Amino acid sequence: TLTHGSGSVFLYVGKCDSKENFLFHRRSDVLMMTPWFAPIVWEGTYNSEILNEQFRRRNVTVGLTVFAIKKYTVFLNKFLETAETYFMVGHRVNYYIFTDRPEEVPKVPLKEGRNVVVLQVQNYPRWQEISMRRMELINSFSQQRFINEVSYLVCVDVDMRFNDQVGVEILSNLFGTLHPHFYAAERQSFTYERRPASQAYVPRDEGDFYYAGGFFGGTVMEVYKLTKKCHEAMMVDKAKGIEAIWQDESYLNKYFVYYKPTKILSPEYLWDDDLGRPEILKKIRFLALPKNHAAIRNK
Repeated sequence: TLTHGSGSVFLYVGKCDSKENFLFHRRSDVLMMTPWFAPIVWEGTYNSEILNEQFRRRNVTVGLTVFAIKKYTVFLNKFLETAETYFMVGHRVNYYIFTDRPEEVPKVPLKEGRNVVVLQVQNYPRWQEISMRRMELINSFSQQRFINEVSYLVCVDVDMRFNDQVGVEILSNLFGTLHPHFYAAERQSFTYERRPASQAYVPRDEGDFYYAGGFFGGTVMEVYKLTKKCHEAMMVDKAKGIEAIWQDESYLNKYFVYYKPTKILSPEYLWDDDLGRPEILKKIRFLALPKNHAAIRNK
């Protein structure tokens, strides 16, 4: 039995014969299922060939949104190059790049069926404001554009690089990613917004996991609902002079407490090497780049 937060999950460990039997893909060292029966995706728990064929038959196009505001455009080249190597290989992808500096978007060679779409937006004086505006912009473009162009949206941070395969195993109606700092922590240590006056407030006896703001997604309609709810909550708080402790991540976590994700990604999908390389991480798929925050934020 593995316990996390408010639930316990019993794992069945199957033994494969000489011909690999994918019906028995199991790991006994990690939590593989939430109390509401949403799978948690780890290496060794799925078969990519079966999944790829399933999504190809559905003719799926995936949208990848990323924000490169101000000096964050310096991360775009590495981000796009590594995405072309590892992200949704063999599937159609639209890279939606929100930026105030469209002239700085690099020309990276793309495979067939993959496109860079530059969406020009304004910048804001404070990086916290930029971070929170992401929900508003994703929401607006989901309704105006994304719903007509892609089946799923994957929303990630730009100051990262793809380090291993990130494929259709992540796709679901609504998914979040376990925060690398808190995936093994107890609820009491989660850094939810704890002020009752904030719309992002989560009581101390609520919440199952702590999710990273830098990797979430789902169908366009579900992402639209999530970003709409989060943006509306932010505007209520702003009118009261409140800024949640971790900006958009706080509102995302509040949303997931009451609107459960249908799939959860393990920390393989958002990792920072400052935390080392625990044995349970068989692969590091999306990795934070070393950076000097002071030199980039608000520049």
